[in-house]
Amino acid sequence: MTRRTLLAFASAPVTALSQNPPSVDFPGFRAKSIDGESFTNDSIKGKPVLLQFWTTWCGVCRGDQSAVDEVTLKYREKGLLVLAVSVEESAETVKGYLQKSPRAPKIVLTEDTTLVSTLRPRAFPSYVVINKEGKAVGIQEGGGGLPALKGLLKRVGLE
Repeated sequence: MTRRTLLAFASAPVTALSQNPPSVDFPGFRAKSIDGESFTNDSIKGKPVLLQFWTTWCGVCRGDQSAVDEVTLKYREKGLLVLAVSVEESAETVKGYLQKSPRAPKIVLTEDTTLVSTLRPRAFPSYVVINKEGKAVGIQEGGGGLPALKGLLKRVGLE
């Protein structure tokens, strides 16, 4: 899948996400959490994955944080992997934020992943859900809280 294909998929209006979007192969990537855990297309195969692109300065991201934490904890036993990718912020900034406001998902910095340069999120937060076969099956730009996240997770069989 090319970046253009995923971006075209990602640019669909949120209202179109209630329909069945095309399933597309997720582009090759690498990511390492701030805890040192590594992820690639191969390592996530067989798991549903939720990616959140966020920033520490984003009020909507902070508003969605409890919902992301809740789905991370609720669906962890069902295999869900949640990667919260901080976009274009220093490790110092992100770690300082996390000291004051801990998060449940795996935190990834821009410098430790190819996800930001490949997908180039345009809004914060932005979400991508990937099924167990490694296909992107849902995109959401902007917040929506728990109802929106649950809607995305239904696309990978989590309810």
